This record gives sequence, structure tokens and C-alpha cells, in this order.
Amino acid sequence: MHTSDDVRAIEELVARQFGSLHWSPGTQADWDAFVADFVPQAVLYPSARPARPQTVTGFVERMRGLAGTTLRSFHETVLGTHVRVFGNVAVAVAACEMTENEAAASRGVEMLLLVKDGGTWRIVAQAWDTEKPRNPIPADLFASVGEHERTTPGALPK
Repeated sequence: MHTSDDVRAIEELVARQFGSLHWSPGTQADWDAFVADFVPQAVLYPSARPARPQTVTGFVERMRGLAGTTLRSFHETVLGTHVRVFGNVAVAVAACEMTENEAAASRGVEMLLLVKDGGTWRIVAQAWDTEKPRNPIPADLFASVGEHERTTPGALPK
């Protein structure tokens, strides 16, 4: 069983992840904060298909190359989260909105697989996809801000 402290720690981690990938002319992303929440061997799966895993280092290098060139500004906002914790493992699902180059925003969902090690939650894998008319973000994800499912011993998920 998990505590509200675990859920709160994961929500803070998700907020830190989204907040660290923000830049505009004159400001830089906090790449160190972004990287710090991952285990060294973590893998990321962008929405592009076919699915191709990226290392955290590879992702940061790619984004740094785009920052200030073709992607002059980027801002990501959490719209809702859903956290499931069982012991030392957790899944966080986050709806988000991304604004690139101060143009129209797009939305998507990011899913994070986390482990608790030494009392700290860290991301071991992350994947995301972009919302499309045929693939809308589920409405219950927006309503989930501050609401969390709890898994208790012997209980079946809802």
C-alpha cells in the first residue's frame, strides 16, 4: 500500500519534468533537473512510429539542438494526472499541453513508469503520444487532478 506522500512525490516529479522543459528567447531549459529524475538506463519512447527508444542523453541532445533554432520556444503544462502506486512501483499518466514557438498548442498524454529506490521515486521509462481527433485525451484524465486510485492488498483495480 502507498501513502499520500508517495503520490505527492510523484506529482511533484511530474510537475518538475514538465517545468524543466521550458524555454524561450533569453531563457534556457533546466536540462539537469530533467535528467535528475531518471535512472541512468531509462528509456524514452516518443510518439513517432515505428517506435524507437531513445536514451535520456540522446533526447536531451536532440532537444538542445532544436532549442533556439527551429524550436525557439517551448512550454509544456500539466492538465491532469493519474497516479497508481503499488509498493515500490508506480505509473503516472499525465495529460499535457505543449506550445511550440508561441503558436497554437497541441495536447498529448505521457506515461511514466517509476520505481522507488532509497526512498526516492525515479523514472525508468517514459512514452508519449499526441492527441488527434480520432485519439482524444480521455475526459477522466482531466478530472483527475488531486484524485488518485489506491491499490490495497487483495483489491482488484476499478
